[in-house]
Amino acid sequence: MSAKTVQLMAFDVDGVFTDGTLYYGIEGDALKAFNTLDGLGLKLLQKAGIKIAIITGRQSPMVERRFSELGFDFIIQGREDKGHALKYLADQLSLKNQEVGYMGDDFPDLTTLDSADFFATVPNAPAQVQEAASFVTVKSGGHGAVRELCEFLLQSQGYDPLGLYRWVPS
Repeated sequence: MSAKTVQLMAFDVDGVFTDGTLYYGIEGDALKAFNTLDGLGLKLLQKAGIKIAIITGRQSPMVERRFSELGFDFIIQGREDKGHALKYLADQLSLKNQEVGYMGDDFPDLTTLDSADFFATVPNAPAQVQEAASFVTVKSGGHGAVRELCEFLLQSQGYDPLGLYRWVPS
């Protein structure tokens, strides 16, 4: 359950990158709001050599667009079986459980515990999810929780986030 060995960090989307609110327009358009602080944290993880992935149960063009823009290594959508998806990804990368992390906010995310020794969540997750977590952020989803986790991972692995930032290409 150590952040020191994580080489792949996977994330749920709704409730982690967003506050979990879904906005629907009159034409049926769905909107999601993402926090830019999270984006830089993810770039720093990649700069440190940590691969990043999305595994989400929903299918959304906004998710594809945002995480493609951020240069995510893997974007897996429409997967309710998050644990199986994460195991498959870890196997493809030849990673052991102690090298895999996952951040989620609800019961379906707990299925990743068989494949990820490091599990993180947000403070408004159900009590059972928080109890299973190695790390619970102070900030809530959509309000810098991912950035907080990224900085925790980097510091756990001996990186200075500000030092890494100095080398992030523009």
